[in-house]
Amino acid sequence: MARSPGEGNASPSASFRGTRETLSDSESVGSDSEINGYVAERRTDRYGFLVNTESQGEQQEELPVDVLRQREAKWLEMLSNWDKWMAKKHKKIKLRCQKGIPPSLRGRAWQFLSGSKVKMIQNPNKFNELDSMTGDPKWVDVIERDLHRQFPFHEMFVARGGHGQQDLFRVLKAYTLYRPEEGYCQAQAPIAAVLLMHMPAEEAFWCLVQICDKYLPGYYSEKLEAIQLDGRILFSLLRKVSTVAYKHLNKYKIDPILYMTEWFMCAFSRTLPWSSVLRVWDLFFCEGVKIIFRVALVLLKYTIGSSEKLKTCQGQYETMEKLKAIEPQYMLEGFLIPEILDIPITERDIEREHLIQLKKWKEEFGELQYKSPSRMHGSKAISDSESVGHKQLSHTPSIILPPDTATGKKNKKQEEKEQEKQRAKEAKEREKQDKERKKLEKKTKTKGDQSNGAVKEENGGGGTIDHRQEPAQSLLPKQPLTTAIKVHQSSESLCSKESEDTYL
Repeated sequence: MARSPGEGNASPSASFRGTRETLSDSESVGSDSEINGYVAERRTDRYGFLVNTESQGEQQEELPVDVLRQREAKWLEMLSNWDKWMAKKHKKIKLRCQKGIPPSLRGRAWQFLSGSKVKMIQNPNKFNELDSMTGDPKWVDVIERDLHRQFPFHEMFVARGGHGQQDLFRVLKAYTLYRPEEGYCQAQAPIAAVLLMHMPAEEAFWCLVQICDKYLPGYYSEKLEAIQLDGRILFSLLRKVSTVAYKHLNKYKIDPILYMTEWFMCAFSRTLPWSSVLRVWDLFFCEGVKIIFRVALVLLKYTIGSSEKLKTCQGQYETMEKLKAIEPQYMLEGFLIPEILDIPITERDIEREHLIQLKKWKEEFGELQYKSPSRMHGSKAISDSESVGHKQLSHTPSIILPPDTATGKKNKKQEEKEQEKQRAKEAKEREKQDKERKKLEKKTKTKGDQSNGAVKEENGGGGTIDHRQEPAQSLLPKQPLTTAIKVHQSSESLCSKESEDTYL
């Protein structure tokens, strides 16, 4: 019988203590210390984080204003014609995300990239409906305990019971009602908080839904099986990027879950400097989970990826301490982003490794208990999977044909009936034409007899032929009358015939 991941001493479940319910609780700042030193004179950096009077906040080179304005104009044009750009110029969107989304448009761009804008349009008033509901007391209690731990030095969340914490509670509670089978995982709180810094509560909710359903499916389920599986994938990919780091972690039996859980589940929002977080998220929304893998691989490579680095971490404990306190220069935006873009790990590599590790998992533990939907690798995959987009209004016909006619799919019985009708109609037309032809021949014959007193000759068939009419008749083709009648039909009769067909 295959044992589950939660059984035995070798199971990685022990490493999840402090992940689902109390993620990094020891690192959180309590409510008493949230406002110490900031009440009298509250200063913030450009991201909204409180800074001391002595501190200048995070130092970073800013883009020239004219460059920023040019990028904003380009993004505005893209967002106003999003479907066209996504269908035909996705590579251009990708390049612009790699340069960084302008801060003024970041929230709107994330919504378009993730498909949450479409999701919200498809579900009008759904968030308001969930927001008005009471919620499961079990989850409500856990969420309320976690609110003050999310970015306590950000101006939105510094005040207990303030508008930021209220919106955070609304979003997280709504998600537990929207996905009751998943409930609440503490790692969702920093994700939702980052979203709320850039957009209103309803938009943040749908963006969270897309992250949990499309980008990181299964990450926040009860057994956390998806994150364990991705830990194995990360460890296997590390061999391609840094064999030194791979061999070192393998030598000391350091399970990936011990160092990558918070990285992946919080999308590095609690690990990197804030400017790097935003740039990583720009890439993540555009290109998918491979960005999270790449960031982790860069950090591992430059932290323990050389013999020089390993001199200071000869053992499991020392290695873990080094990975918990990564040197700041490797996390700065200017260093990190180019390294992320240079690492040759694609979604195909991740999916190939996923199949390998999934097979090994089944041999070791059996089937996955949580059946999560397929992972979407970025905005293009999500856009292609959506049936409805934010498309421009198009012409709508006033007469709507039956579904079978519109699709061109007809039943055999319907086809046979239509063929019979068509044959009957053609037979009627032939009879009508024959009658008119005979009538015309009769008139012509009578006129010839009356006007000229023509000499008549007996014919073997009992009919008479007027030889003076022969030259006139020979100038015409064999069946002139049928053609003449067809050509003579007026547009009025054609219209009446069409209208007759329509009503039939």
